[in-house]
Amino acid sequence: HVQLVESGGGSVQAGGSLRLSCGYTSNVGDMAWFRQAPGKEREGVAAMDSAGSANYADSVKGRFTISKDNATNTLYLQMNNLKPEDTAVYYCAADEPPSPPTDAVLAGYLLDFWGKGTQVTVS
Repeated sequence: HVQLVESGGGSVQAGGSLRLSCGYTSNVGDMAWFRQAPGKEREGVAAMDSAGSANYADSVKGRFTISKDNATNTLYLQMNNLKPEDTAVYYCAADEPPSPPTDAVLAGYLLDFWGKGTQVTVS
């Protein structure tokens, strides 16, 4: 099983930046960031396959960047130009290979392993 631990959430003013980190414990296929705001459904934000190809939700394109450091087993989400509507609990998720296309992940394909989440608040 893959274990995931997120960090890096916090509070920031609109226009600011945050970087989320997600440490993972073993071989992974697709990895992704999801978010869930109060009263809303969980939303796929960004996904990356094992080859490093990334895919983004339209709402964050040009502002968020997903990246992965295989040497340290860490997934990142760099969030720039944050908006109040980005306020949510952000979750890291992963699948063991083989994995589906990342557009399927963003569309709701349920990955097998999830972190506990980290709060991001933009005011």
